[in-house]
Amino acid sequence: MKLYADPITVNCRKVLAGFDLLGVPFEMVKVDYFQGEQKSPAYMAINPNAALPALVDGDLQLWESNAILQYVADKVGAEAYYPKDLKVRADINRWLLWESNGWFPSTYVYLVENVVKPLLKAEPDQAVLDAEKPRFDKLASILEARLAKQPWLCGDKCTIADIVMASPMHLHSYQKLPLAPYAAIRRWYGQMEALPGWKKHDVAPLLGLA
Repeated sequence: MKLYADPITVNCRKVLAGFDLLGVPFEMVKVDYFQGEQKSPAYMAINPNAALPALVDGDLQLWESNAILQYVADKVGAEAYYPKDLKVRADINRWLLWESNGWFPSTYVYLVENVVKPLLKAEPDQAVLDAEKPRFDKLASILEARLAKQPWLCGDKCTIADIVMASPMHLHSYQKLPLAPYAAIRRWYGQMEALPGWKKHDVAPLLGLA
């Protein structure tokens, strides 16, 4: 399998950390995000969305980071991290969809304003951050309620749902995510940071943040 990715992006880090967790053998093909290589005709023949990452496995060309993790978990038989029990899998899939539709877009506002803009020598827009905070608090409260009941998102063990949900927060201290009221989220994310595969793909040094 070939993974086309740039480790600095949220969704690429998600897949790379997920592959480490699952023990997936793959070949990495670097696509430089800041150079716009994801917009090249050669790459867009694989992913017409011009977005990263993408996976090529024989005649399968697969985009969407969450779909990549689902596919690969099944391919390598990583049932510990993506169980086949129907209800557990439905719960995991629910969080994967929730991340892409709500959690990622909200946390991304903080990433753009507090990380990307400063890297580009631009000032964060406080009005944008203030406008986003009610949505963030609504979503964080939902996540907090789940994590207050159990150590991991979908039970007592880490699954691909935890990798997916943690990824948009991967620069949380630089993003300045307003996590102070959410003790369960902070406890859970501390567990994520202790995973060897998670630490291995820390992008802060790549961005000159650490």
